[in-house]
Formats: sequence, structure tokens, C-alpha cells
Amino acid sequence: MLVTAMCLSGGAAAFADQAAGSATTKQVAATSLIFSDVKDGFWAEKHIYKLAAEGIILGDAGKFRPGDSVTQQEAITMAIRFMNLESKLGDGAGAPSDMKVGNYFKPYLELAVQQKLIDKSEEVKATGAKESWGEKKASREWVAKILVRALGKDAEAKAAAGAATGFADQASITASARGYVNVAVQLELTKGVEGNKFDPLGKVTRAQLATFFSRGGEYVTPGYDTVYEGIVTELTDNKLTLYTNGKMKSFTLDSRSVYFTKDSETKSSKNQLQLYTKVLAVDKVGSAAYVEVRDAKQQLEQTEGTLLRVLSGNKLLMLINNDSITYTFDSSTSFLDQNGNPISVENLTNDSTIIVQRETFSAEKKPVIVQVKSAIVNKTGNGTVDAVSLTDKTIRIKDASGNTETYKFNDSSVIVYQNQLLNNAGEIQTGASVKYAVENNVLTRLEITQGMERTVTGTLLSLEGSKLLSFTNSAGKAEIKSLADKPTIVINGIAEAALTDLIADVNGGDKVELTLSPDDQITKIVVTGRQSEQLNDLSVVKYEAKYKALMVVDSAKKVHAFTLDDKTKVEYNSTTPTLSGAESLLSEGRKISVTHIGDRVLSLQVVYKYEGTFLSADTNAKKISILLPSGKTTTLTYQGTAPSIEIYGKSSATLADIKVGEPVAAILSSNQDVLQTLAVKTAVQFQVVSVNNTNSRIRVMANGISKDFYVDQATLLADNGMAIKVSDIQAGQTINVVFNGWNASSLQIVKLTLGKVLSVDASNLIVKSFTGSQETFSLSKGVKVVRGTAVSTGIASLTTSDHVEVRKDTDGSIVIQVLTPLERKMSRYDGVSKEIIIFRSNLAENNYRFVVTPETYIHQGDTTLSVQSLQENDKIVLYFSGDKLVEVEKQ
Repeated sequence: MLVTAMCLSGGAAAFADQAAGSATTKQVAATSLIFSDVKDGFWAEKHIYKLAAEGIILGDAGKFRPGDSVTQQEAITMAIRFMNLESKLGDGAGAPSDMKVGNYFKPYLELAVQQKLIDKSEEVKATGAKESWGEKKASREWVAKILVRALGKDAEAKAAAGAATGFADQASITASARGYVNVAVQLELTKGVEGNKFDPLGKVTRAQLATFFSRGGEYVTPGYDTVYEGIVTELTDNKLTLYTNGKMKSFTLDSRSVYFTKDSETKSSKNQLQLYTKVLAVDKVGSAAYVEVRDAKQQLEQTEGTLLRVLSGNKLLMLINNDSITYTFDSSTSFLDQNGNPISVENLTNDSTIIVQRETFSAEKKPVIVQVKSAIVNKTGNGTVDAVSLTDKTIRIKDASGNTETYKFNDSSVIVYQNQLLNNAGEIQTGASVKYAVENNVLTRLEITQGMERTVTGTLLSLEGSKLLSFTNSAGKAEIKSLADKPTIVINGIAEAALTDLIADVNGGDKVELTLSPDDQITKIVVTGRQSEQLNDLSVVKYEAKYKALMVVDSAKKVHAFTLDDKTKVEYNSTTPTLSGAESLLSEGRKISVTHIGDRVLSLQVVYKYEGTFLSADTNAKKISILLPSGKTTTLTYQGTAPSIEIYGKSSATLADIKVGEPVAAILSSNQDVLQTLAVKTAVQFQVVSVNNTNSRIRVMANGISKDFYVDQATLLADNGMAIKVSDIQAGQTINVVFNGWNASSLQIVKLTLGKVLSVDASNLIVKSFTGSQETFSLSKGVKVVRGTAVSTGIASLTTSDHVEVRKDTDGSIVIQVLTPLERKMSRYDGVSKEIIIFRSNLAENNYRFVVTPETYIHQGDTTLSVQSLQENDKIVLYFSGDKLVEVEKQ
């Protein structure tokens, strides 16, 4: 593809040679836009490709040299070409003599002054006596000024001159450039650098300048002869046709074409192109050198109606909103059945519901797709269930030939399994074999003909040992089912839940989802909700152990009567609480909390602590005030000089160390009359070093310091919030631990996302994870970027070529650990030690063997590879999180 003249070349000498026609100059009209030093995934590749295709930039001997600094004469030349003003170039005789530039650049300088891209007096004043204006390196603030003027926004920049830029080094920005910096940042053409600085005098690289002008193209329409934007009307393996400016323009698609989308900096593929979407294409001798999807939404409008009949003259007569409307189609109109398979117009049946999609980009608005949504169907058949939608009340059935049809069902539809009527269609499993009958498009009967696993919902009524379970189903009817030998019990917050943890009660048992095997036994019980009620701030009036009868009074002086039983769970200041132990504490006046259904107590807590936020301390009156979660304030007295103060990580803590608003736990004396210990709740993030399952003790590391503590009394949670056991905690995991003083009260495993940065801005980070999915992280609560030993609180250093590990810190901020890359050649894989061995760069390199775990992501592009598939001399990039190998990418 022939790229017109060079803009960002190797310097004034090269331009002069080119202008003189020197045979020694290696400026070439590349047959491809691929520069050997711009690799796939390079952060600016999109912008370099685009401007190269548009003829604004050209490389040098097949290279672009993206990291080289740009001179002022090169930048001003690029600005003229960006503005599509080359046709106005003169001979350069009028170029200011006191602004020294190479001969090649004089016409560009002359025109730049005429177009007021630069102010001559301003530029001369800023140039030293012995300094060449043209060869002077372009600074960031100077480029911002040129770019904003090239976009025709000089007035906006002058209006913004008095506004604060928000950068920490604002004082270093020249006063005359401040408004231009503001506008450039507002338009998101440029951003600050690390440390919330703009670095106004920093040098601009060739890649950066290409990016600035490429982004600026969103705000102007220069009218390049080779750039077309329109709607895709034809798309084949090697041809693209756009409807643009009322005409059709076709391009050849070949191996030299590159593809991008508007909202991504990463190269995409031809698969992103779809009919009737908005696309920009740059023409190079009939080929599409650069193709960008500008709007992935198909430019079609959709109308649904009833087909009355097909008329002569390629016309469809339809009833839409009680109006008769005619649509004219032609040979290019596609006709599809309900499954998206092509049909002929003769296959359309009257009174069927069809959807007509018409293009919106021309005055004709002709139909391009006509698809049957539903036709009148009366039939019986056999098949398998492909999908069930309770929202739409539809069931999709696949027949023996693989075709699928969707049918409505209603309250009159009969659904049968093993001669039993099913209560709802939600019990039908995908893949079930069925016989069915349809009348007027509605399923009248559906019979499941083979055994299947299914799920039902209901409310537990009773549990007879480990054999039978009774429940009220979703239709309100009582059912009894037998239990499998070892049914799985899932209750949020309880690890290894058992049948005894279920609440079966006529007045308010657990809401459950039951999984039934093909022989109708319950194999799994998931508790989805509990109907119990909790009462706090109760005082014991009387407890009769013989009858396990409890009488209490609440804060409103209302009396309540309850009954305890052997299933009542108790909690008091003991690591091994028992019902008999709790009974001995239920003396008159004792403060308790209960969870109950009716008069049955499910759990009872003898109050031994209050949790809330610290309000104040009155050392004269020896009182501590705490705001409880209910919104009430409780005041506790203490004895002695002060209560015991516990703060994790701080020895000899005092009341003065506790700040107002900090979460605390107040531990009471055995008589509940005085405050003994005030423990501050602290959240800390660690990496697990080792786990001792026998005594529930773990060793962790944070900031290079290791700690040991017990978690036997802590609530243990997975990253999804489900309860886990100590044995589920593994070395290498990241955990958040909440301490009440020095004791761990809860531990949760932190989710780590490993992947590649797709995009990042001040608001969000989007990462393509190792699983292939995209995950978006909000940066609203703060961000920390860790790259090696350097830590920053901004995102300026992140690029789309970075591979990262992302996690949330305890305060909700995002921590982005940039994985350390190592590019080497593969030597071999040691299957015994499970290590990748690479060729060393020199004999002094000792670190050349790396352990591969089952979690190590090994791939080439989006294809996952086995470690055994890596061959000697394969080029690979290894990525490390700390010392751990987490990714191997084959080049």
C-alpha cells in the first residue's frame, strides 16, 4: 500500500535528501503498514496504523522508531498534513528567516504561520540565539498548543487560560500554554504522568504524537481523499462495500488490512465487521489498509406485525398496529425462518408474525431482512428440551434433525413426569427427552419420557431423621420425599452444614431449593432464606430449666415467652458453648438476644460484647459511648484507670489511640456490668505463607513481615462469601482478615484476577482475564499500581501491553500488580520437577528454572496450550507475580 510522503522521519537531513531525490535515502513506500518495531499489542499501534494509512506518517526503512523524540519542524509538518492543507503549500520563500528549519520544512513553516498554528514572535522569543527552532525537541505543552490550534479550538483555549489544570506541577506550565493544556486534557487527547503531573517540558515521542493527532481526529473532519466512513452493505472474505455519501464504495480485504474498533486500542479481527454497522475504511489503491468499526450497532429499524399476504411486484402486505402497510423488497432481501435458516418468500404463510428489518441509512429504507417470528402451528412430536424461559413462558424444543422451535406455555399446559403433574416448568431440565402437543402455537401437553434430575422450591415442614423430608411446594401443597444416603446441605455461613442445621417448622421453616434425582430422592438441599426473627436488647425475667421455658422483657417493657430445645444454638463468652452452660447464666436481669420462630428459640446469645463505632470516652466519669448498628447509643462504664485497649499491631495501646468513628468491640465482664476490654476492629490484607490445620493457626506475610495467629474462632469465607474450612485456605492466597483487637474475627479469601489490560482511564480498568472473559474494575475508591519496587497512585504508567494481577484492598481500592515479563527461548520442560527450563542469556544468569503449577496460564494468543507442547527454541514470554510464574505466552 503506497503511503504518501513522510512526516515523522529520522530528521532534517533525511528530509533534505528526500527533497533532493537522493538515492542514498532509505525512505520507502511500504507495501504494508506493518513496522518491524511496532509489535502486536504495542500501546500506540492503533494510532500509528491509522495515520500511516491516511498518509500522515511513514516509517524509515520499514521502522517507525516509536520511542524517538519529535522535533518542532516534524510536529508542525504533521499538523499541516493532519489538517489536510498540503494543497496550500508554497515554495517556502515566505518562511520566517529568524526561525531556522531544514529546506524541506520551509513550506510547512510558512503555511503554519499563515494558518496561525504558531505565533512567530512567541516562537522566536522561546528559541535560544544558537538554537535551531526546527531541530528543537517538541515539549508536551508546546505540542498541546499546536494540537488544539489544529483542531480549531484556539478560542476555547484562551477562555480556559485562567482555569486551574489540576496538576501538581501547574506552576511549571507556561502561562500562555495553560489554556491549551486544559483543552487537550478535557478532550482526552493527552493525560498527566505519574504523580498527577503534566511534565510540561517533557519530550514527546513519535508514538505519543501519533496518538495525540489520531485522537484529535474525533473532533474534526479534514476530508482526506482516501478516508471513507459509511454503512457496511456487503461483506465477503475479501470484499467490503460501504454506503457512503449516497454512493457505494468497495474495498479489497487482504492480508495487509488491519482491523480496530472505535472504543479499543487493541487490534481486533475481520470477525468484528458486521453488515449494516458503521465503519471507517482507508483506501490504498483499492485495498482497505485500515478498517475501524465506528458503531457496532446495526443501522436497522425493526417492525413486527402480522403478514396478511404477499402481493405481486415484490410487496408484503402487513397489519401493524391495526394499519395495513406495504413493504417493497428486492433480490437482496434475506428471508429467514424462526431458526434463522434461509427460506424463500413463497414459504411465508398468511397470519404468521414476522419481523421486518429495514436499513436506515438511505432514503429508500428498503427491507434487508424478513424473519418469521412465529407461524400458526398445530402439531405433535418428540424432541429434547433446549431451553426454558419462565419469564417469557416459552420452551424451546430441538427435534431429531437438530432444528429448534419455541412454543408458549400457559397455566392450562399439562406438564407430566413419571405420571405426576409438575408444579411449574422450572422443574424441567435442559436435555430432557419429551413428547409434546401444540395447538395454535401453545403447548397443550409436555411429557418427560426419561429420568432426569430436577429442582423444586419450597418451605421445610418437618425432617424425620435422615429418611424423609416434608415441605410445602411452590404451589402451596405439602409433599414428602425420601432423602438420599448423604444429601449435600448448603447453608450460607455454615461450612460442612448437616441435616441438623436445617430449620423445619410448620410456622416458618427454611426456604429451600431441593435437587431430586431421577428416582425422586433428594440429593441436595440449598437454604435460600430463613424466616426467623431476631430480638435484641432483651432482659431475662425468669428461666425454668425443667421445661426449658424462658420469659424475657424487651426495651419497650413487653413480655415474651419462649421455649428452648436441644437444637437451640447458644453463644456466650466461651470457645465451647453448651446449652447447659448457657442455662446457668440465664439469671434475672441478664441481657440476651434471641432468634426465634414463634415461641421456638433457634439461637440464644448471652450478651458479652457490643459491636459498633467509637463515639467518646469520659475519663472522669469512666464511661465509653458506642454507636450500635441499630442507630442507638450505648454507654458503658469501666473500672480502674482505663479498660484494656487492644489494637492490632500496636502494643501498650491507650484510649488516646482510638479515633472517633473507628469500629470497636466492647467486651463485658461476666456480670455484664462493666467494660473490661475495648478492641478496635482492624482490617488487614495478607498473603498466606503456611497453614496448620491441626491447631487452626496460619502464618501470613504483609510488607515483608510475617505473623502467626489462630483462626479457630474466626468466620472463614471464600471470595464468593460462602463458608469454608481452615483446610480450604492455601499457601499463596491473598486474604483479608478483620481483627477484634489482637484476635481474628473473620477471614475472607481475596479474589485475584490475572490477565491483560484492555483499556484504562480515570474511572475504570478493563482486563481480559486468563479465562477469556472481560472484567471491569471501578477505580472510584482509589488505585495503587505496583510495578516491581515502584508504587504509584495513578494509572498513567499502565498500558494495554501490561499483564496484571488485580485485587481489591481492604478499603475497596484497587491494587494493580504489573506482572514482570521475561523474554527468552524455551529449552525444555522437566516433567519430574515440573519446571520450565529456558536458555540463559549468559552463563552468569542463575535463574533459569521455573516451577509450573496447574494454575499457570500457558497460551498462544487466545489458544490455551499444554506445557508439553512448548518446543526447544520457541520464543516465550514468562510473566511473574513476585517470584511465582503465573503466565507463559508463546510468541
